[in-house]
Amino acid sequence: MQMAALWYNKQKNGLGNVFLSRIKERVRKLKSNPYACQVRYKNVHVALVNQFPYLIHYIIDDTTRLFFIVAILHTSQNPKIWDDRTKEK
Repeated sequence: MQMAALWYNKQKNGLGNVFLSRIKERVRKLKSNPYACQVRYKNVHVALVNQFPYLIHYIIDDTTRLFFIVAILHTSQNPKIWDDRTKEK
């Protein structure tokens, strides 16, 4: 996220901070209702970040209703690059 924020700041001063704020805002909304977003593949839900082409990929522990962010990726990135993160250890 930091690399993306730095890139956005190079495009326009302060835009990187807006980017980080939008991610934090989306995560806060997910805390109140993690089931609001659909399962995209396997058991991974995805939430679109407002104003930016990024998706928050997360899994939910149905027992505790806690969610775990496994990646925040630009929409053009292939989620298979981090497939190991979602595998049970």
